[in-house]
Amino acid sequence: MNTFTKINLGKLSSLLLKKQCVFAIYLILALVAGFKQYHHHSYNNYLIFKYVYWHTIDLENLYNNYPEYFDSNHYGPVFSIFIAPFAVLPDGLGCILWNIANITILLWGIYSLPISLNKRTIIAWICAHETLTALFSFQFNIALTGLILLSFSHLIKKKEVQSAFFIAFGTLVKLYGIVGLAFFFFTKNKLKFIIGGLIAFAVLFVFPMVISSPAFVIQSYSDWYHSLAHKNDLNASLTSFQDISLMGIVRRATGSVNIPNLPFLLVGLILFALPYLRIKQYKYIGFRLMLLASTLIFTVIFSSGSESPTYIIAFAGVAIWFTVQQNPKKGWIIALFIFAFILTSLSPTDIFPRPVKEFIRLYSLKALPCVIIWLTIIYQMMKEDFESYLIADK
Repeated sequence: MNTFTKINLGKLSSLLLKKQCVFAIYLILALVAGFKQYHHHSYNNYLIFKYVYWHTIDLENLYNNYPEYFDSNHYGPVFSIFIAPFAVLPDGLGCILWNIANITILLWGIYSLPISLNKRTIIAWICAHETLTALFSFQFNIALTGLILLSFSHLIKKKEVQSAFFIAFGTLVKLYGIVGLAFFFFTKNKLKFIIGGLIAFAVLFVFPMVISSPAFVIQSYSDWYHSLAHKNDLNASLTSFQDISLMGIVRRATGSVNIPNLPFLLVGLILFALPYLRIKQYKYIGFRLMLLASTLIFTVIFSSGSESPTYIIAFAGVAIWFTVQQNPKKGWIIALFIFAFILTSLSPTDIFPRPVKEFIRLYSLKALPCVIIWLTIIYQMMKEDFESYLIADK
């Protein structure tokens, strides 16, 4: 390699590690995905979101099927407030701005992490393709990932009230947000966190009443519960686009749709909780980041509602896990990461022939690398001393 080539590669590397470059690329992804899907009339999810606002205004059941779109809404009543600025715009503009809002929250979350700027940028690059997959579906999971990251970062930075707000908001929009409570033991101001959380939940609970009525919002929370229960029953299918989870792998490998979620969840929760026994490790940022990675992946691989665009949540966990590993990274760590990137992130693309993509989908294999990495995280958290992990936070 000559000197000229080395200089050019150095400049390229320096450019790619700039925060501005990452934001520019993410903005382009949001614009391209929003523009393309709108002009191909493939924005049904956005229509579902948009009409949450209009149905709230009109005091109509948020969880019925309506002729304006296919499928039904599964988000909480407070979502009507969040989607309002986009819902009142023409659909083409609303689609694009909605995607931009989602990537903004995600990048806010990534760049709030208490690690070096270069590591944050690497995490953003690793998540870029999975973000694009979710952008094509106008998924709120992009923003939800950011909210979980923000709840973690603010708690670590002793901003308990802000952390509690992000958890409350994420939970009342989509129940996955509740996983932010996993970081509770990392704060010394537990009372402040609890009080802040209760206030945030109360305020956000009543907030949609501003554009509807108290009776409507209370009824909507009841309707939401029944909607989610019904959806959970439908998710466990051998052919659906949902259930890309550990349970889905087992159900589809055995051909039995009757295998229940509960045994997997119980074992998963026990394994997830084991690292909490290592109280002396709590103070190390490496241990905390590994718990964050574990939480993000656990949320997806143990949910029968997980579909391909949901994996932006899990893959953020994969990115954090890989970035936290000590340098030089061991060969098996790199191999496992590459395996995850190929099978989890790239499997829905045209890199794979259609029959292979269909095989991966039908057997929920997109979840497999994330399951293996999650088990690896639990093992590392139980075995390693994180005092030796050198993670700069500047």
